Amino acid sequence: MQLLIDKELNSNDKILKPDFNSRTGRELLVFYLQTKFRQILAYDRRCDNPVFIEVNPNFIANFSKRLINNPHKRLLVGITGESASGKSTICRELKKIIEQLSMPVSIMSTDNYFNDISKLIAQYGSFDNLRDNGYDVDAPSSFQLDILKEDLKSLSEGLNVKIPMYLPNGTGISMPRSQDVVSRKIIVVEGIATMYEQVKDIFDVKIYVETENSIRRERFLNRACKERNQSEENALKHWDYITSAGEKYVKPFKNSADLVLNGNADLEYFSQILEYIHTITNNFQ
Repeated sequence: MQLLIDKELNSNDKILKPDFNSRTGRELLVFYLQTKFRQILAYDRRCDNPVFIEVNPNFIANFSKRLINNPHKRLLVGITGESASGKSTICRELKKIIEQLSMPVSIMSTDNYFNDISKLIAQYGSFDNLRDNGYDVDAPSSFQLDILKEDLKSLSEGLNVKIPMYLPNGTGISMPRSQDVVSRKIIVVEGIATMYEQVKDIFDVKIYVETENSIRRERFLNRACKERNQSEENALKHWDYITSAGEKYVKPFKNSADLVLNGNADLEYFSQILEYIHTITNNFQ
């Protein structure tokens, strides 16, 4: 992939920057991007550990129409996947590249839209007791999806928003309107709730991150025991819950995804793909 980046940067065969305010300019840009994206896919297919597992056959055509017909709307990208699939890791890598290349991208997580369950946790004594007594943590009803949808609509229209902040410390507290999110050209939203029925259709690009269960299990247990100081018994109990919840609430939306990404792909290679995309969208005469 680095060879493609260098070739693009050093090439003398560059197109004139299109006038994005004209339909003809946007059509030229879209044709150019289609060619380059197919180039990325062809390169990726030859890799031992590719990033792209599946590409919806209608994705390129639908995305092209979106760019041509509605150019001023912010681009909303939703990233979902089962717990420990790698979606947060991908977003951290994306954030690193954004900072390096000064890309106009904002990143947010739907985990901040969990309902405030502090009173329920106080009633049952702990989050684990609440879960063990049947509280379905990952169900769509456990999220503030109405507020999420409202915030995404505002962001897509170019408005900055203040989103909730859910405290990941076992208290179940959600602080309303506590984090600023700037409406940049691209808004990346990650989390299991991005593809829930109430909000999924607002996204322009739908991404599902897939990873083998054995890898997910190892990641989850390491994170739970080493980073969050949970006992192995409780971590295994929660793993059983999220596996079941993932099958019920998250996995079905894989069929709605535009792109299915490999959550175990090499992050350096993934970064190079992002750098190449940045290069081809900014490297005009």
